[in-house]
Amino acid sequence: MQNPVDVAKHVLKLEADSIYNLMDNVNQDLQEAINLIIHRKGRVLVLGVGKSGHIGRKIAATLSSTGQPSFFIHPTEAVHGDLGMMMGGDICFMISHSGNTSELMETIPAIKRMGLPIISMTSNPDSKLAKYSDVVLNTHVRQEACPFNLAPTNSTTVTLAYGDAIAICLLTLRGFKEEQFAKRHPGGILGKRLLTTVADIMITENLPINNEKDSFKKALATMTKGRQGVTIIVDDNDKCVGILTDGDLRRILERFDKVSEIQLEKIFTKNPKTISPDALATEALKQMQDNKITSLVVADDEKSIIGLLHIHHLLEQGFY
Repeated sequence: MQNPVDVAKHVLKLEADSIYNLMDNVNQDLQEAINLIIHRKGRVLVLGVGKSGHIGRKIAATLSSTGQPSFFIHPTEAVHGDLGMMMGGDICFMISHSGNTSELMETIPAIKRMGLPIISMTSNPDSKLAKYSDVVLNTHVRQEACPFNLAPTNSTTVTLAYGDAIAICLLTLRGFKEEQFAKRHPGGILGKRLLTTVADIMITENLPINNEKDSFKKALATMTKGRQGVTIIVDDNDKCVGILTDGDLRRILERFDKVSEIQLEKIFTKNPKTISPDALATEALKQMQDNKITSLVVADDEKSIIGLLHIHHLLEQGFY
């Protein structure tokens, strides 16, 4: 009996070699496919059967999430009505290892009548599918990792990788940004990190605030009531001039014997770190980490107080 670890390593090497082989053979056909998609301005309709269909669904999803509208159509459903989903300006992207998949062939006459171009991805450039394609992307897979050369393995891996390469080519050429990607993934952690601002998390009601001329005793009462571990210090014009934190309290108690009547202007931390409400939450977290602090005053350019952001607010929202 063969060692499973050795078998697994052998399969992985075969699939990796297949991708390297494709990399060595990528040519002008890829450029033609990219140009066709960009200039066509329509949607990319991905078609495939069996394992190619599963890979096709993933390619369509990747294209859509990176700025190229795309969706998967099953060839069998296509000839039973789903061809009506196709519109002028669309491109058909057909996947078939053999290039002779009968279900795909049945869709071609109707697609040609509609005048839609076909980009095919196949390992058989002499196949029927290749014959009717406007652009043929040869995967150059001749052997599967399966010892019987039956189970789609090398072919699906290479097809998936080629699809990813196409998606990233389009993303790069179009100048697709992180923010655009995040808008297509608002429920994921990436979307949260790229879309959530300080204003979405900060507190704005019952803010702990003291005047710089207040006593330490009054500030302590404010901090206790506010339950944020901090009180914001303002001047007579309600502009932020400082902050008093739990850490400051411990240091004050070490320095003074009688602290209750000490005025805050003698002990608070001046020129505190502030942040704009429009800043990303990730930026606020980085500022806290870099400065080893747990709170940020949210203020405008005039130092007028808008809110308060504590690290606990970020942790509750999944920012680490």
